[in-house]
Amino acid sequence: MRNIDSYLHTLLERKGSDLHFAADQPIRIRLNGRLEAIDETSYSPDDVEEAMQAICPPDRWEHFKQTHDLDFAYEIPEVARFRTNFFVNTNGPGAVLRHIPSRVTTLKELGMPKVMTDLCHIRSGLILITGPTGSGKSTTLAAMIDYINSNYYKHIITIEEPIEFVHANKRSFIVHREVGVHSPSFSQALLSAMRSDPDIVLIGEMRDLDTIRTGLSCAGMGMLVFATLHTNNAPKTIDRIIDAFPADEQAQIRTMLAESLRGIASQILCRRKAGGRVAAHEILLWNEGLPNCIREGQISNIRTIIESHKSEGMCSMDGSLRELMLAGVISAEEAYMKASDKKLFQQYVSFI
Repeated sequence: MRNIDSYLHTLLERKGSDLHFAADQPIRIRLNGRLEAIDETSYSPDDVEEAMQAICPPDRWEHFKQTHDLDFAYEIPEVARFRTNFFVNTNGPGAVLRHIPSRVTTLKELGMPKVMTDLCHIRSGLILITGPTGSGKSTTLAAMIDYINSNYYKHIITIEEPIEFVHANKRSFIVHREVGVHSPSFSQALLSAMRSDPDIVLIGEMRDLDTIRTGLSCAGMGMLVFATLHTNNAPKTIDRIIDAFPADEQAQIRTMLAESLRGIASQILCRRKAGGRVAAHEILLWNEGLPNCIREGQISNIRTIIESHKSEGMCSMDGSLRELMLAGVISAEEAYMKASDKKLFQQYVSFI
């Protein structure tokens, strides 16, 4: 098996986003959302393991051998950084490496709705960026942190596994902490952050009950908390947070979430007709009726809030897909496949 760096150079040359390889499988890269093989050879578990060990720090390799799972950042000096996941499956070891752009793309360059910039001016509370794996959540968060860094004098602490975008201090003072290196867990890192006088905390992923609880506590203490979840829309995001807790704690969590939530931006990536990808969004903002919906468990009413306040910057995912389709940015077939309510798009597609 060739050195992994050579495959990563191929990934960069072809402007792909991810490199996939595993024992007894061809090596693939993801281009505009689709996987394509770049080496049809299937390598043995020993060959793959040797290539993986060559790019992994010795102490992290020992962790991988014990747990069969590892996330870390790998860098080719003066070329690029990659978010790396090592795993073991039925055939043996494997890895996925995602390219992290060396320069943080701005909100304007990403073509984000103006309301995403407005969220950066909020002083305290919880802002959630959600979507499936590979939907650009980290890129969006990095752009929002960069905007704040360029315009405000804030103390910002990021907690990630691994650290992805590295921000140089502009007006703000930014501290990057990596779970597994600087702290044993997200929740422990958050507890430490609470004692470090931050204005803003970024949580790479609210993946467990303790992290969610501590994140809500930080937001309730007057900090601005950015976090991600793997959910596709605003109602599911709220349900996911509440359902993470035992039944006897859910009333308290509803109250905490109702008091702290300032916005949810869900996004998915769609294939552009002209090539490349573009994000479609569902955006829920704070509204005087939102806290009561959350406290009373009336999550179904959130759809009504979004539809009734489009003038304030809110939008549904299907509405965003329809706008992209009518503007000729994405095809009707792409909109149909990504939509929740496919009946809205049936009249536009030929295969129905």
